[in-house]
Amino acid sequence: MAELKEFKLPDVGEGLTEADIVAWHVKPGDQVEDGQIIVEIETAKAVVELPCPWDGTVARLLAEEGQTVEVGVPIIAVEVGAPDSAERASVPAPAPAESTARAASMPDDEAPAEESGAHSVLVGYGVRASSTTRRARKAVAGRPETAEVPTAPEVPVEPPEMPAEPGVPAARALAKPPVRKLAKDLGISLAELAGSGPDGSITRDDVQRAAATGTEVRSAESGNGSRTVTPATVPGGEERIPVRGVRKHMAAAMVSSAFTAPHVTEFLQVDVTGTMAALRRVRELPEFAELRVSPLLFVARALLIAVARHPLVNSSWDAAAEEIVVKHYVNLGIAVAAERGLIVPNIKRADALSLPELARGLQALTETSRAGKATPADLTGGTITITNVGVFGVDAGTPILTPGETAILAFGQVKDTPWVVDGQLAVRKACTVSLSFDHRIVDGELGSAVLRDIGSMLEDPVRMLAWG
Repeated sequence: MAELKEFKLPDVGEGLTEADIVAWHVKPGDQVEDGQIIVEIETAKAVVELPCPWDGTVARLLAEEGQTVEVGVPIIAVEVGAPDSAERASVPAPAPAESTARAASMPDDEAPAEESGAHSVLVGYGVRASSTTRRARKAVAGRPETAEVPTAPEVPVEPPEMPAEPGVPAARALAKPPVRKLAKDLGISLAELAGSGPDGSITRDDVQRAAATGTEVRSAESGNGSRTVTPATVPGGEERIPVRGVRKHMAAAMVSSAFTAPHVTEFLQVDVTGTMAALRRVRELPEFAELRVSPLLFVARALLIAVARHPLVNSSWDAAAEEIVVKHYVNLGIAVAAERGLIVPNIKRADALSLPELARGLQALTETSRAGKATPADLTGGTITITNVGVFGVDAGTPILTPGETAILAFGQVKDTPWVVDGQLAVRKACTVSLSFDHRIVDGELGSAVLRDIGSMLEDPVRMLAWG
């Protein structure tokens, strides 16, 4: 017998309580398979893809894109299994046009022999009649791949530029999930746009042009009225950005950190001419041939050695136990400005890596995070952090501690600077490094020692060999 099952939002992280629906990969009427990705969600830590746990047919989507859903709440209903003959006999036969549309939307091996025959979906959960083409099902071992099957409704469908009749759903526009989310954020109706992409699909440029010029769209309240979207780029206008997911978590974490740990920040200007020379030599080594090596590599190594010399800076404050927890390992966090907000993934056991391994870890971490593919595991367990403000052309800053950590190092831009060398004025490569620390754990003497050690190693990279 067919059974309607509801898939509840799972806890994909460490005690997370909610997530945002970013993009659905399926729609009502689609066939789904066990393990098939059906939805992307954004938690407080990362964007995660969720697979379907059953084979079946999508009956309903119980949450909309952009909606915040609590863990344990159903987000999709899936019809699992085929109804038996008794159930089929009790279900009234659909009208010829409806039967034709449903038969055309089903895989060849499941289509009924006659138009007026029994159908294999529950009443009320059939596939909508439309003029679109079903996406081909993914090939699975042991199952034949289903080709694209165009639906062929006998009921006339209004052209997309005409308002839909009350109660009649409009045809689903062709657009990728990120484009749909952009249109939703800007208040643009995809049904009103002419796509410039392949097969008439709607692109990001199409949506942005509509937002810039203003577009007549259906009213979400009445379903048949219209309203004019105010361009998001109009001078003097306003734009509202929902605070959800990663950005919401980041904001709450920064407020908590700033008003929980007493921050102190110290600054040190450093002559890094020797580091820049060493960097050029390292880039020529075969071990670094396929890596993008930047000054951040030397800053990271200097911080790791400084931590080994001053372990208390790599610790956390346990208020409940009234203890300082010193970590004798370093999970090195790197602050990354990703599309969805500031995130701090970390390299596990960075202190145990060789210089080429550390360079490889930094590159992989940055690429993964900026592509939006950092996992919750990548974003948890950090012990100390570096933020590279120099890539934005900034000299220095007063960084806020990552919650649960005791120190964070900011690395400013490297630039030509007048510098006194052996009593003579010269032009040198210089930058500013700044260290923020929790003053409950690190006093001024210890903070100064850590920052001074980092500066000394950046001035003379040979000290990294002597101290490391």
